[in-house]
Amino acid sequence: MTQTTQTTQATQKAQGAREALTFTVHDSVFARVPEYVMGLLGVEEITVGSGDPEIARLLAGAEDEVLALRLGSRSGVAALPRIREWREAHRAVGFTPGRYPCAAESLLRRLAKGERLPRINDLVDLCNALSLGSRLPVACCDVADIGSFRLAPATGGETFLPLGRPDAPEPPEPGELVFLDERRRAHSRRWNWRQSDVVATATGRRRLMVTVESAHPDGRRDVEAVLERLAGLLARRTGAPPHTVVLDGARRSGTVLPAGNPGPGPGSGPDPGPGSASGTERGRDPGEATASWTRFSGRVW
Repeated sequence: MTQTTQTTQATQKAQGAREALTFTVHDSVFARVPEYVMGLLGVEEITVGSGDPEIARLLAGAEDEVLALRLGSRSGVAALPRIREWREAHRAVGFTPGRYPCAAESLLRRLAKGERLPRINDLVDLCNALSLGSRLPVACCDVADIGSFRLAPATGGETFLPLGRPDAPEPPEPGELVFLDERRRAHSRRWNWRQSDVVATATGRRRLMVTVESAHPDGRRDVEAVLERLAGLLARRTGAPPHTVVLDGARRSGTVLPAGNPGPGPGSGPDPGPGSASGTERGRDPGEATASWTRFSGRVW
């Protein structure tokens, strides 16, 4: 770290400014899954509530569409487009998809049994609705104390706190693909099978990152479509466009949230939105594309 960088970070902290949130995908991911695309959306501050009627309709409608397919079994879910490619991606990185399915497959398995999803809160429910419709893992993460994320192989020395059981830490296996932060905390197991308790999204004022992942050819188009719809829904609720970026084999690292001052606290007025003091288009870095580990029943994304 340079002296200039240290001075800048110290000044930001002294002024109460937020550090940037970055995300990097390890080269080994693209070596094994060349089609992989990671879409990211950041919201500096948003109040997460429950009972939003529009989101309730979206989730119910997405469930109805899946239930109408009468999938009936795990094999019916596994044969769906997008899910089939995700199972191949999990095999490519050494996971058994039947035992460690991606988040989207976990949601669909529940509906294949004729059950609806439990309602958690508006953000998680929205991510679940978009995941059901797109057949892609869509994850919402509380990133209040995180400065950088990586999707990378674990060394075995990281700590993972299971959702709902933060007092029962478990280490990822060496080489296991997981989401990591700068403090070497693991926030997932088996790529996007389980989510950590640390980043689970609860109600209240939150700093959020949403991930949208694809593993099929031409998946960038589908990732951007989900990001675009999500950004539109959230912008109407925050008054400012969320910040988005898409990573793939050509661009493996990016800024999810730029550095800047945090918004006002609860009850102190509207959030001015990310990027309001920058010289770029508000909420977007130059050249970045515009377009949730979701949780339910102890298994997330």
